[in-house]
Order: sequence, then C-alpha cells, then structure tokens
Amino acid sequence: MPLPFSRPASGRALLAAAVGALTVLSAAGCADFSDQDRAARAGTFSSVPDRGGMQQPPAPPPTSEEDEQTPPTGPCVDPNPAVIATCLATTSGVRPADPEGKTTYVAERTTGKIIISKRYGPQRVVATVPVDGGGDGGLIDFELSPTYLQDQLIYALISTGSDNRVVRIAPGDSIKPILTGIPKGATGNMGSISFASPTELRVATGNAGDPAAAANPGSLAGKLFTIDPNLDGPRPKVVASGLGSNVALCPDPTSGRLYVADSGPEGDRLQQVEPAGLRKLWSWADRPGITGCGVAEGIITVSMARAFRFDSLAAPTNASPSVGQPRTVDSKEDFGAVGRMTSFGPSLQIATINKSVPGAPAKSTNDIVSLFSPESPAENND
Repeated sequence: MPLPFSRPASGRALLAAAVGALTVLSAAGCADFSDQDRAARAGTFSSVPDRGGMQQPPAPPPTSEEDEQTPPTGPCVDPNPAVIATCLATTSGVRPADPEGKTTYVAERTTGKIIISKRYGPQRVVATVPVDGGGDGGLIDFELSPTYLQDQLIYALISTGSDNRVVRIAPGDSIKPILTGIPKGATGNMGSISFASPTELRVATGNAGDPAAAANPGSLAGKLFTIDPNLDGPRPKVVASGLGSNVALCPDPTSGRLYVADSGPEGDRLQQVEPAGLRKLWSWADRPGITGCGVAEGIITVSMARAFRFDSLAAPTNASPSVGQPRTVDSKEDFGAVGRMTSFGPSLQIATINKSVPGAPAKSTNDIVSLFSPESPAENND
C-alpha cells in the first residue's frame, strides 16, 4: 500500500519498502532497558504519580469528514493529507497529541513557542518561554508532564544568554529553572530530553562546540544524564559521556531500549545506551547531517538533513545485536530537509527544517508530517 502523501511516489515507495523489509528482519524479545519506577515526590507545582498514571494530553477537535473532502484555502494550508502543521518557524522537538497522530505538539526553536496543531489548523500556542535562539540554540526540546491533564506542566531544554538549562513551564507561562549552568556555545547546543519515569528525566546535551568538554567529568556538555525534575536543585546522574552536536534521543516504546544519534568527532553516528555506557551501532564518516531519530515497530529511522534522506536500521535484539546495513530513502522530493521525529504506535511524526538548511526546496515550509508505516491499520484499510 502506498504511504498517505500526495506528492510523487518514488521516495514514498522506497521508504515503505525499506521499513517493510527491515520489519521482517527485526525480532521481538529485546532486553528491557527502561528505568525502574520509583515513588514520586511532590514538585513545586504538583505531585507526579507513578508511570502507570500517565495520561494522553488533550488534542484539538478531530478533523471532520467535510474537512477531509474540502480543504480550506490559504498560504498555510497544505493539501497533503499527511501534513498536520505548516508555516512554522524553525522547528525542534515534536510530540504526538493523540494516539492516531492526527494532531501534534511542536516546538519552534527560535521563537520559544510550543504549538498544538491539527490538519488544516487551527494552531494554538500552549506555552512560550524566552530563549536565545542564536546559532543552534533556543527552545531545544520539550516534554509534557507524565500527568499533563492534571498539572499542565511542560519541561523544556532551552538556551538563555548565558547557559543552556532545563526549565518547567506552568500554566500562564510561569517558568521555574530546574537545572542551570549547562555549557552553551556558538554551536553544539542541540540536545534532547525524555522521561524514563515520572521521577527520572533523561537529558542529552551537545558539546557546546568543545569536544574536550564532552570528555570532561566536570562539565555537563556532551553528556547523557538523569535528574529528578520534582526536586529543587536536582543532582545530575551521568549515564554516558562524549556526545557531540545535534544530539537526539530515541527511546524504543516497545523494548524500553534507548538510542542516541549525534555528530561526533569522527562522523555522524547512532549509539545504544547500555549500563556500561554507549555502544556504537553505526557511523557515517561523510557526515550527512543527523538531525533526529525515532523507533517504531523495531525499526530505527534516522533523519539526515544535509543529505536530504532517511536511513532505517533494524533495532538490535539479544539474538541479533547488530543493526545490519542501513536502507536509505531520499527525502528531498516528499519532505525536503528532515529534522526531529517521534514515534506513535507503528508510525512516526516528522518535523521539517527547510527554512534553515541550504539547498532545501525553495517553496518548502517547515511542516509536521505524520508518516504511517505499511503495517499500520490505516495502511491495511486503504
């Protein structure tokens, strides 16, 4: 079945074939690397219960059947049925806002806005945080509270004029610093955050343009660490060191394993987080420009903005710890320059960064696209 895009099908067909073939190669039974739940402690704004209490954030009203048949007109309406947000400023983090991926939360890196959107709109700003968007800094990434329906809290990794930091955003844009003093540079600020449990927020930081700092145990640059975001002045627990720039975390929602993509000293790379540190799964010496990664149905997909492509690899298992040769799909025709991504069920949401990548299609905007894998119910019902 073709993927649900209205543009020419060459890249889509290859991507469907790549993901489908790798799905056959991937196996179940991966070891669980997820962190154990701990008793939650009260935060400044609200208490956070255990992981089992995590609920789905509210989404805009679903698109009506009439909207599906007759899209509105205007400069910020894309007739492509997969596009659920468009005309955005430079994007960073993206999170699905409903289980079907028809709505999305997306961060604008340079404006500090977090926006919720559905296909054909409307778009609504749910939070704004002041940021320094110079270089590759700004609103670097965000996560919704595990109990967002109750407390409306958002956690974010941001750049200020003096540092990178983790903050908590309460209703009314009330901002509380959680962890400050993460090194900031002219480049190398892009990092990622992800909840392991309600009391463990994983933070991956760029090297701030200084590879030596990533190896320095006294610096939080180029590190993967965890903090309890409910505490005042939480103490980081370093899990791994030596990260480079454009760092993206990609947790596997099925196996619990955690992967990290970045651009290191010897090239772009994909690594697996293990108790002993990082294990390199694949590297790209030609530096195609890693910008994001996501895991769905046992497939790790890595976005390469500079090379305008996706690379898909079979997630390692106990029986097959290697990832094999990546399958490559051109993204320029269908998407342009691809950035951060996230999984929802067997599918991915992808943010494009066409306005900030040289050579991107001239007419492209920054969009959020829902990409359904060939194994998804939506595809099987077509």
